[in-house]
Amino acid sequence: MTTPHVLSETRSVSPLGTLTVIPWSSEVTEDSAGTPFLMAYSLGDGRDGPEAGQQAMRAALESMNLSVGDRLFDLEKDAGISATLLVEAGTAVLTLPFLKVQCPVPPEWQAAARETGKVYFLCSVRPWAEGVPGQPVDEDRLRAFVSDEEMLAECAHVLLPVRRVQG
Repeated sequence: MTTPHVLSETRSVSPLGTLTVIPWSSEVTEDSAGTPFLMAYSLGDGRDGPEAGQQAMRAALESMNLSVGDRLFDLEKDAGISATLLVEAGTAVLTLPFLKVQCPVPPEWQAAARETGKVYFLCSVRPWAEGVPGQPVDEDRLRAFVSDEEMLAECAHVLLPVRRVQG
């Protein structure tokens, strides 16, 4: 079970509506700590409705030089994309031009991020009204949403390098 976290609650002002982020990781195996995932999405409650929110999210991603659905961007190789991810002390800090969020992450997610050095980030153009901030999302509901082929085709897919505080 995982819990979404609010990125911004400016739904009355922004066409994006309430932006939310949710972390999860793939199964741990004998050989791997798993793959850490992070997904950002809107609840579809923007001031001009869900369709306008989808257009606004697509425009925000395109302004970052990200395309939706057609390729996996690797920020260690693809230059000119302004996105960072800091992972430290049980928290992931994601910074994009249109949002900044601190998201609590479970220990297994942090271990996977540390081991792989990358997090698979999805930014969905499609709203997900069921993934309400602060309400637990069971694995079946999350799996159904993130494995839907139409939803995946409506996402920017990015491998974000994990940065850590230097000590």
